[in-house]
Amino acid sequence: MNLSDSQTGEGSLRRVSAMEAVLTHLRSAIERGDYAVGDKLPSEAELCRRLEVSRPVLREALRALQTMGLTASRTGKGTFVISSGPVEDPTFGDYAASDLMEVRRHIEIPVAGYAAVRRSAEDLDHLSHLLERMERETDTTAWVAMDTLFHLAVAQAARNPVFRRVIEEIRDALARQSAFLNELGGRREQSNREHRAIIEALADGSEQDAVEAMAHHLERVETTLTSIVRPAEADGPTTPEAP
Repeated sequence: MNLSDSQTGEGSLRRVSAMEAVLTHLRSAIERGDYAVGDKLPSEAELCRRLEVSRPVLREALRALQTMGLTASRTGKGTFVISSGPVEDPTFGDYAASDLMEVRRHIEIPVAGYAAVRRSAEDLDHLSHLLERMERETDTTAWVAMDTLFHLAVAQAARNPVFRRVIEEIRDALARQSAFLNELGGRREQSNREHRAIIEALADGSEQDAVEAMAHHLERVETTLTSIVRPAEADGPTTPEAP
């Protein structure tokens, strides 16, 4: 079974990463009960052989399964299924996704407003150059690193060191969340557009526009996260067809 070159369709076909294909395969197997709660997954070597993917790709998928709360890794023993899903609240580093998003809404939205009225020309120049690099970047790891720098730079522009310290504290979790959403939600281009809107609001000095742009950005992050971990909920309730 070769999962290294998969496609999925929504209108036009979208080529998915090998990691996403492996994750989808393993998650489906767990949710179907092919691997029951308490079962140990096959070894990495065996899974690589079966799925015809490299070990780094497989390990990324296994990390995503753990983030989603479906599996747990036990040192020296392997990876075990701990839930058949659906996942209610994945974790990114030390923080649950719900806790992370709550803090981001309460910190980053007002921070964007402060940045709009306090930013310097140097802040705008730094943010613009950073976004230009992000828009050209094709490597997910490099893009994710710049994504966290972008949010730190907005906090820096607010001219309150406490805000920056808070973002620094959750920086690792932000990076993990960003990587998760970009690998599985294909959010990179959309994020770039949302970041562009934030910069434009800061350049205009509009506190209201900056607040709205950041709020929209975080809403889209949360929507994508929900679509990954709870797809049925993201799609909304279904209505039976009339006879």
